[in-house]
Amino acid sequence: HSKRAEDLKRDILKQAAGLGKELPTVLLIHQIDRHEGAWTILPLMKDFSLTYGRNSSWIFFCEEDTRIQVVKLLETLRRFDKSKEWFLGKALYDEESTIIHHYAFAENPTVFKFPDFAAGWALSIPLVNKLAKKLKSEPLKSDFTIDLKHEIALYIWQKGEGPHLTPVPEFCTDDVNSYKVDHCATTFSNFLPLCGEPVKKEDVFVAVKTCQKFHDDRIPVVKQTWEREAALIEYYSDYADISIPTIDLGIPNTDRGHCGKTFAILERFLNHTSPRTPWLVVVDDDTLISIIRLRKLLSCYDPNEPVFLGERYGYGLGTGGYSYITGGGGMVFSRAAVQKLLASKCRCYSMDAPDDMVLGMCFSGLGIPITHSPLFHQARPMDYPKDYLSHQIPVSFHKHWNIDPVKVYFTWLAPNTEESHNGRKVGYNREDL
Repeated sequence: HSKRAEDLKRDILKQAAGLGKELPTVLLIHQIDRHEGAWTILPLMKDFSLTYGRNSSWIFFCEEDTRIQVVKLLETLRRFDKSKEWFLGKALYDEESTIIHHYAFAENPTVFKFPDFAAGWALSIPLVNKLAKKLKSEPLKSDFTIDLKHEIALYIWQKGEGPHLTPVPEFCTDDVNSYKVDHCATTFSNFLPLCGEPVKKEDVFVAVKTCQKFHDDRIPVVKQTWEREAALIEYYSDYADISIPTIDLGIPNTDRGHCGKTFAILERFLNHTSPRTPWLVVVDDDTLISIIRLRKLLSCYDPNEPVFLGERYGYGLGTGGYSYITGGGGMVFSRAAVQKLLASKCRCYSMDAPDDMVLGMCFSGLGIPITHSPLFHQARPMDYPKDYLSHQIPVSFHKHWNIDPVKVYFTWLAPNTEESHNGRKVGYNREDL
């Protein structure tokens, strides 16, 4: 990720140098290490206001895979009066209220717009200064950072006192080679990252957390969908069922948390699997995942480094806190990460502590940064805006609530969207899901 960010920075500065004007300042957020939660943006506002509040007009944010046409971006920003408070972006909205946004705007969720970070988004300096001032007097309240783009838009809007997002058609997420991008100041690479050959099937060990009450309804879904993609897979339960087969780790099931079970899985991976297996993926029994896409993605990481990968959430980041990988979308560990973790004294404070949060706390204490990929999803496809998913090749989704999980798998995650299923060709329409 840092390499891609460095490439983007070089490209921006090269384009800017050709204009013969003063160069822009390009910051890479992972290098701003004064804040554990720098990625949540709002804690940076005071610094931004102090440093750039007098001599700059705009702060433009983007992701490492965003591509920018600097001349078009400048032309686009010139349309807006820089002395006013502007919040600019490509607008996303919820079609129905969703758990990841705490069911906000339940009456009509389409009214509230928030930016697609992949297209880039911009704040005018007067708005940055106002946010910095507000943050000084009222520290951030929310304990959790779940979906940052929605939470930032809510914070800026301030229940109607602040600006709404202004949609900007030149901020795009189409692929750079698309015929649609002539007017675009930004584009986004819509492909799955691949850095050489996909890692081998045998290099990924999959651990499925389950319990006896879900053996009959959730495990058959795994077997009908993605199990065949995994060369090494074990099901860990509170009951040994030879028909699946499940392994009883001797940890009683807890209604929430599962920290004891997850640490037992990590110890088993380290001590009972081949040391030549570099990657471990821990999923829930209602996680839907593409192991084939994951193997491509993992070609971009070095398993000899401590890698902890998945969808990043935050806890208490305004006041110290830590980031963590949310468990439902799948947690990916390199063997080196598991070794470092288990060599430390960091363990569950109780058997039913939230495993993903304890892991985040442990890795934070060890100084091992977690690696975010937006291709992992803690919720179902219907919980995300269609426009947001349209520029992704997803690796996972989670939960079976009110959906046909087999259909969701074959529509979103199967090796081909049209997959031969029970000898019949089936193609499902993503719009229905």
